Amino acid sequence: MAWRAVISRSPPSFHSVDSTLTEIPAFTPMHLSIVIPAFNEELLILDCLNSIQESVNANQKPGFTHEVIVVDNNSTDRTAKLATQAGAKVVFEPINQIGRARNTGAAAATGDWLLFVDADSLLNPGMVADILHMIEGGKHVGCGSVMHMPNLPWWGNAAMQLWTAFSVIFRWASGALVVCRTDAFRDVGGFNQELFAADEIDLSQLLKQWGRKRGLKFTILTRHPLVTSPRKVLLYTGREIAGQIFSVLFSPRKTLQDKKKLPIWYDGRR
Repeated sequence: MAWRAVISRSPPSFHSVDSTLTEIPAFTPMHLSIVIPAFNEELLILDCLNSIQESVNANQKPGFTHEVIVVDNNSTDRTAKLATQAGAKVVFEPINQIGRARNTGAAAATGDWLLFVDADSLLNPGMVADILHMIEGGKHVGCGSVMHMPNLPWWGNAAMQLWTAFSVIFRWASGALVVCRTDAFRDVGGFNQELFAADEIDLSQLLKQWGRKRGLKFTILTRHPLVTSPRKVLLYTGREIAGQIFSVLFSPRKTLQDKKKLPIWYDGRR
């Protein structure tokens, strides 16, 4: 797919950013934990990891360090092996649930801030620069990002534009990218493990409440969209996707709390 050509497939090597540089203005030391939940992502995990390393390298500054944690969510392919070979820290979560995998990664994290990104998505240097600028400003509890999915059919583009409008207006992060302070994440209890989808919206609401009490905002970044795979649109028919959306809209509680009712998220189609 075209989006995958953005990053080379050579395995990256993850190391903390050199904090001895002097030509870049210093800022408050900050350690960022990048958490990637992954279930059978051997085809895309290296693209994601390479995009992270490229983006971090482009934003080196004194005091900024990072770690990359891949959560092997009970994969049956080479996801864990490839991530380990690339230098990422790999932790295992046996129960196949997106929110649970993210929470497992956060539990292993040592950073002041958490960045959750899906394994089928690509960070970019501009986005990471905006994230670091937000952190330096000290006025936010966290953020999400608008998304770009290449090669969508017309109805897919329309759905994406509708989601983007809701995301920006209501400040709802998409699950593909959520960034937040670690203390806030732990205070609100992390991702709701009663939900098998839309847990990022629930977390966005909790983070906004936490931040409001402390004079902090939750925002959606718009300048450098997250590039994410259009595979769900390509792997499922319009009827299947519409049926899934209607199920969530008309019976949200029963649908979002039952993995069997969310095949587009959990049937393993790749």
